Formats: sequence, structure tokens, C-alpha cells
Amino acid sequence: MSRVHVTPLYEGTFSVGLDKDFKRINRDDPPNQGALKLSINPFLIQDGDRNILFDVGLGDLFGADTSIDTILENLEEQDVEDFEITDIFASHLHFDHIGGLAHRKNGYWELTFPEAKVWVSGQEWEKLRSIIDNKSEDEIDFFNFLDAHADLGFLKQEGNPIEYVRTKTIGGHTEFHQALFYENGENKFIMAGDVVGRRSAINRTFEAKYDFDPQKSSQNRKELQKVAYKEGYTFLTYHETDHPMFKLTGFDENKGYIIENVS
Repeated sequence: MSRVHVTPLYEGTFSVGLDKDFKRINRDDPPNQGALKLSINPFLIQDGDRNILFDVGLGDLFGADTSIDTILENLEEQDVEDFEITDIFASHLHFDHIGGLAHRKNGYWELTFPEAKVWVSGQEWEKLRSIIDNKSEDEIDFFNFLDAHADLGFLKQEGNPIEYVRTKTIGGHTEFHQALFYENGENKFIMAGDVVGRRSAINRTFEAKYDFDPQKSSQNRKELQKVAYKEGYTFLTYHETDHPMFKLTGFDENKGYIIENVS
């Protein structure tokens, strides 16, 4: 079994309003009035000859406070170059999760990770294609560039597209939302995009109005917590500000799951 190293690539914490501009704030700051507080954490999984990303950050689609340089600098700190990323898995196709796939640093669109296979839900990709003309001009250009130039791999309802990575369509936040599993011996991780996007989602029963299917998302959260606890998975939470990696190490009938942060 190869040595596995998993790193959150923290891009920052942002105040996000209806204009979709991501205004950078400090971790402890509240969001602006009427805005949402979001942190961004793509995850790098280093496994032998593979460098895998689970979701890929903001890129430069979201205003002056976001840049493709952030994820590249984070990767450089792990001694990983852009061309060394071998596989990218998207939990879903909201642009704050896939914006880092391409950039315009030189005035034209380029693939950020030119050697990577980009794994997305085939059904969700076709759904996005069907509605892309309703998006912004930047998002339309971004999608059309990826559609023509990225090495896309289309995920089915459930499968193992590469060794140690399993994907499953669970729906909820989006119609074809993916749960991403890395399973290599005792190294077991779950990344479920916005279905379990924060540490605070644990031990809560709620239905979020921004989900495609709020009831399904709520049920998915319950089921993923049970699996993580029983089988010893570490959660990877994309929008968590302080502790994006954690395990469920116990259960109390009154308080719920006991959470242990993983560094």
C-alpha cells in the first residue's frame, strides 16, 4: 500500500452576496449584511504516482478577490506542479467547485491542469450544457472551453473510475451530486460537496432551501454520517472554515456523534 497524504488547499473565506462576487474576509469575520459566509477547500490526495484533486476551487470567475494563483501557490507548497495533477473529481458542477479548471492569466482560456483527467457526472454535464446559455458570458465561455479542450471522464451512477477512488450519485444539493470516496486500506475519506460542506452539518437535521432536493440532502447527510462512523472514514468538507478534515469517533444518544478534528 502506497503512502497517502491528504491536504486541504484553503483558498480563503469569503462574503458572498447575490451578485456572486466573493469578497475576501478573515476567518473570524461575519459576512456582509445579507451575504453568506463561505470558505473554500479543494483537497489534494497524493497517492504514489497520482496527484488527485477533489473539487478544484474558484479560479478567477468570482471577482477581484479570487485568482487561479491561489490553488497553484497552495500546490507549490506541497511540491506539486500544475502538470503533475493526474485526476480531478467534481462533486458537482457549481462554478465555485470547478472554477479552477481553467484560467485566463495570459488573456485567453487555458487548462490549469493540462495533464489531468477531469471526472464529472455525465448526466450533470449534459444538464449544464442544456442551461449554459442562461449563465453569464464568462461562465458560458468557461464551459465551452472545457467542453472542447478538457480530458473529460463521465461518471455513471456508481463506479471506481481509478484505483482507490469510488464515486456515487447521491443527488440532493444538485440533481446528480456525487459523493467521492477515497479508499486505500486504512486510508478512507468521504468528500460530499455541499451535502456535507461544513463541520456544523454533523448532528443537525435540516433542509436547505438552496438544495435541488432538500429532503434528499438531509437524508444523505444522515446516511453518510452513519457510514463514516461505522467504517472509520474521515470527512473532507469543502466549505468549512476552521477544521475541514474530521472523523466521527463516538456516539452519544443525547449529543450525537463525537467529532475529532484531523490535521
